[in-house]
Amino acid sequence: MDTHAEPEQTRHDAIAAGPPIRQLFRDVIADRLPGRRPRQAAMLFDAEIDPYWEDDRSFLGDFYNEILHQDTCQPATADGLVLLAALALDDRIPARHRFQAVDLLFSAATVAERHLAETWPATPPHADPDSEARARSAVQDRTPDLLTRWSVECAAVRLALASLAVVFPTDRTLPALTPRLQTFTHQHPQGTDIGDYVRFILVLAAQDDDRTLTVTEKLTDAYWAGTARGVPTRARALHLLGQMLTKVGAGLTRPRAGQ
Repeated sequence: MDTHAEPEQTRHDAIAAGPPIRQLFRDVIADRLPGRRPRQAAMLFDAEIDPYWEDDRSFLGDFYNEILHQDTCQPATADGLVLLAALALDDRIPARHRFQAVDLLFSAATVAERHLAETWPATPPHADPDSEARARSAVQDRTPDLLTRWSVECAAVRLALASLAVVFPTDRTLPALTPRLQTFTHQHPQGTDIGDYVRFILVLAAQDDDRTLTVTEKLTDAYWAGTARGVPTRARALHLLGQMLTKVGAGLTRPRAGQ
């Protein structure tokens, strides 16, 4: 009897399936999107595996870039965002990856305004208004379902969800932000990454353009990459919020030993 046959077959199957996170993403998408899937799902289901996908990180870089290519929207971007929303809604996905999914949804929804803030008064060089509008609508359509997870989500994902709440404000979600973020304001003082981020979210939730502009300029002058004063206030604020979310996420989602 060949005692090595089964372990060797298991190893072969694992290589054929790609990194573990690819297998997990495929299982979740298969369950949540059983019908026709966007073309980016081929990266999860195709039999051929990219030899450069040596680990989770290398696969994730390619997968996320296939959906939101170098932080720009293309005609297929809106369809691919459906995959991110499905992953963000599933408890089988580790929290740091749910955070990344929500972070990317925020990025896709704010591409036009963030890039405008960077290139003002010129038009962003890779702008695609139709694709950007479709991506924004795709994220807006899924934001209510994502926000219903607030009570069961970890702190990191709640912070990411808060960014979607101010990008797509409603009479119901904005008043809920203050009590929902109260714990963060108590635990993280002003001047810390999380403390400043949460307080800025609350400023945006107040929908006071003058105050938003004042706080945006104060924070960008002190800590962050600034934008021209002629840029519309909302674009400047979202440009800053994107920077803050990225930095907060870098600390919150760093894998711990054994994870």
